[in-house]
Amino acid sequence: MLVSRIMVGLLAWTTLHASVIVQLRVVDGDGATYPAGARATRGLTVLVTDETGQPVSGATVSFRLPEQGPGGTFSTGLKTEVVTTQADGKASIWGMQWNKSPGEFEIRITAVKDQARAGIVTTQYLADHAAVDQSGGSGTFRASHHFVNRWMILAAIAVGAGAGVALGASQGKGSSAATAPSVATTIGSPTIVIGSR
Repeated sequence: MLVSRIMVGLLAWTTLHASVIVQLRVVDGDGATYPAGARATRGLTVLVTDETGQPVSGATVSFRLPEQGPGGTFSTGLKTEVVTTQADGKASIWGMQWNKSPGEFEIRITAVKDQARAGIVTTQYLADHAAVDQSGGSGTFRASHHFVNRWMILAAIAVGAGAGVALGASQGKGSSAATAPSVATTIGSPTIVIGSR
């Protein structure tokens, strides 16, 4: 009898304290590029929802900047900022002070509601001052990072193919084969687009 009362009590406690399953996604500011050393002109907003897609209010969301390399600090001067979601399930941060190290970095975001936890990472970019000076302005702008990566991959393939041809030609045993003239491979300048598309 005592055991059954304990089991009923545990079941009731578990039902009352059941946790929701939280989901987390970035709804604004993902992949943004800023000038190195500037203050963020727009924020980063995440949406916390339950397993049915409904907004979760009162969830604790932490945003974490990297300790070293490109990044910066939040308006508090710290590397971590904690925000609570509103009724719409959104949590936002803004006013980050970026450091002067250009490059790609990640902001780690974690949402917690009761015992449920979800985490994601968003990538941000800090551009060097030369790119900002050439653009004629400051503030937030987007760059085509995938475009640059694509050219680097193509250049690596071309260099590898050239090395393979050279190796094959140097290992030939007594046969004289015509060799194609070498062609220099160059990578063009990346393009930065200012404004929205």
